[in-house]
Amino acid sequence: MENVHLAMEEDDLYSGYNDYNPTFDSEELENDVDFQQAVRTSHGRRPPMTAKFPGTAIGTRTLGSSIGSRIPLASSMGRPMTGAVQDGAARPMTAVRAAGYTSSLIRGSTFDPLGQSKGPAPPLEAKNEDTPEEKIKILEKKVNDLIEESCMAQSIGALQLALEKAKEAGRKERALVRQREQSGNADHINLDLTYSVLLNLANQYANNEMYPEALNSYQVIVKNKMFNNAGRLKVNMANIYVKQKNFPKAIKFYRMALDQISNAHKEMRIKIMQNIGVVFVRMGQYSDAITSFEHIMTESPNIKTGFNLILCYYAIGDRERMKKAFQKLISVPLGIDDEDKYIPATDDTNSNMVTEAIKNDKLHQMERDLKVLAEKFIMTAAKLIAPAIETSFATGFDWCVDMVKSSQYVELANDLEINKAITYLRQKDFNQAVETLKTFEKKDSRVKSAAATNLSFLYFLEKDFDQADRYADLAMNADRYNPAALINKGNTVFVKQDYEKAAEFYKEALRNDSSCTEALYNLGLTYKRLNRPEEALECFLKLHSILRNSAQVMYQLANLYELLEDPQQAIDWLMQLISVTPTDPHALAKLGELHDSEGDKSQAFQYYYESFRYFPSNIDVIEWLGAYFIETQFCEKAIQYFERATLIQPTQVKWQLMVASCYRRSGNYQKAQETYKDIHRKFPENVECLRFLVRLCTDMGLKEVQDYATKLKKVEKMKEIREQRVKSGREGSARGRREGSAGSADSGHSSNSTKGERLSAKMRSLPGSNEPYEASSPKEIDASYVDPLGPQVERPKTGAKKRVEDDDFADEELGDDLLPE
Repeated sequence: MENVHLAMEEDDLYSGYNDYNPTFDSEELENDVDFQQAVRTSHGRRPPMTAKFPGTAIGTRTLGSSIGSRIPLASSMGRPMTGAVQDGAARPMTAVRAAGYTSSLIRGSTFDPLGQSKGPAPPLEAKNEDTPEEKIKILEKKVNDLIEESCMAQSIGALQLALEKAKEAGRKERALVRQREQSGNADHINLDLTYSVLLNLANQYANNEMYPEALNSYQVIVKNKMFNNAGRLKVNMANIYVKQKNFPKAIKFYRMALDQISNAHKEMRIKIMQNIGVVFVRMGQYSDAITSFEHIMTESPNIKTGFNLILCYYAIGDRERMKKAFQKLISVPLGIDDEDKYIPATDDTNSNMVTEAIKNDKLHQMERDLKVLAEKFIMTAAKLIAPAIETSFATGFDWCVDMVKSSQYVELANDLEINKAITYLRQKDFNQAVETLKTFEKKDSRVKSAAATNLSFLYFLEKDFDQADRYADLAMNADRYNPAALINKGNTVFVKQDYEKAAEFYKEALRNDSSCTEALYNLGLTYKRLNRPEEALECFLKLHSILRNSAQVMYQLANLYELLEDPQQAIDWLMQLISVTPTDPHALAKLGELHDSEGDKSQAFQYYYESFRYFPSNIDVIEWLGAYFIETQFCEKAIQYFERATLIQPTQVKWQLMVASCYRRSGNYQKAQETYKDIHRKFPENVECLRFLVRLCTDMGLKEVQDYATKLKKVEKMKEIREQRVKSGREGSARGRREGSAGSADSGHSSNSTKGERLSAKMRSLPGSNEPYEASSPKEIDASYVDPLGPQVERPKTGAKKRVEDDDFADEELGDDLLPE
């Protein structure tokens, strides 16, 4: 009993339990007679006796221990007590298992309170998927997955796949409803899932322009009273009616949606009213549209609605209300921060890092886009209403400029004045345009650079290259990073044939703006003039990757490949060119020339004939076609081409001789004689005509042969005398004078003579009077290409400054890519 502590002796009832108690010595239980008797009989399975002492749940009996002491022991159904009794109160029972003891009687058992020696736990019992509940859950998951896949497919542009997934989701959802009904769970239908399936299906129908099916799907949702807020979908239905141009029904559904949306959703209601106003504009009911737009500008003004309101006032011709609407437009708050917020103002590194991080984030980009849109609407509105609000265009523009100067868009005032000058250009009032632009010479550098750039462009078009150079320098001094100013400066140097210096200006423009197509184009032309075709080819290939459908670029590439003696590549690029401009006669003629040089006469004839159809006045094409028909022994067909050449060049005797020769070769000698006689009346000293007349009259046995023979001798003698005089004059002239005359003639007429020689090579190759035109060959015929977008393909592009992008209500501004006349 020395190890048994009474509860009342100490305050801590649970102290001393770490001491060893012989009562729990399992090794001596084998010698305990009472314990063994209880184990062998049913004595240990009897119900517990009534508690003898208060505070205990079982009766006690004495048990002799190995040390002879008698300790109260609970019955075989209970557990041993750990405290002695004093004053009729028993000490509370405590746990034995928590101390790590076990009822096992195996000798040498180890301490294992967590039961780790029993091995791993058995595996979890697998779910039974055959139950109706599990089947319903699996089917619901499949429907949700299909809806998600449909939305993802639509987001990447796979509209047909999105529709198929939406239809499959609808089939699965109907199967799910049937399965719920069969299992008796019809009251637990997932309405949210049904709504999602129907809405996604309707959206995919609309995306695939299957409007009747989409309207039916929306109608199913709208008519179901179990779906909350389904009335909003009438907006989608109205949008479909707008696409179908059923405007009255669209307005009806917009108004029905407006009635079902509470005033708490103010932004949604504003957007619906804006749609109603736009539909009224499309219907031409401007008064109704004005009512909607005015309500919006009163409740929640925005830039787009203000611009639409101005358009409606312009349509009905209300000057005063146009002015008021313009004032409202420039006073609409954008709700964006100033740009100063994004400029580091302190030396605080953390603040600067935050500023740098938010400088180009999505929010700042959105703010910039909103500001650009607002400026575009204001500029367009000003250009639209300026001629209408006052008696003259200039007065109206000045009023708009004054209003803008007093608003938050003060920096747009200068841009408006530049647009005023450009409008003068469109009206062919060049003096007013120049005067307006000259007023900017004393303003800030950015505006001065823009105005000087446009002035340089104008003087370049007028071929006043000195003034163009002066204003190009002024624009560069005001803003050295202005690529348009650098292009104009390069152009003025280009026309002075200083190609190396021009190339440097074009390169600098490209360093300032790598996407400047005018600089790249002009740089390619410069390399071409410098006889560096490989570098020019690289420039135009880069330009083609930017301007995929530019006919100018394609022609330059074809021309460069021709210079590099790669005719097949040149043909390929010209084929791309005529796919863009199929009616360009010069490109077709060039294709015919290349095929002719390759020996493919049939293809050459096809392209030359197509070129003749689109432009029947090209003498080179006419000459080639006539020679082709002579070569192929179809002289009758050649006559019509040479007759057309006679109409184009009536003073050229060779075309009339060709007509007469064709009559002669086709056997129509009478017509040939009449033609030769007509030529002789017009050109009495033409030796070739007299020779043909002598031959024809001899063959036909006419008496006129003697007269023509006499005239022929007289003309030949006069020709010999003339040649002798020329020869003697040349021999008597000084050598230096002769060389100077030859040099000046060569420099003055080199390009024309070269072209004339190339065009007339075929005519010179034809034989004389013995066998006229028997050995004709069109191989020497040449056709040059003239750029379809400008008068000279070799002229550099100019860099006129572009100030604003116009819209449908204003003509497009003077562009950078215009070629000078």
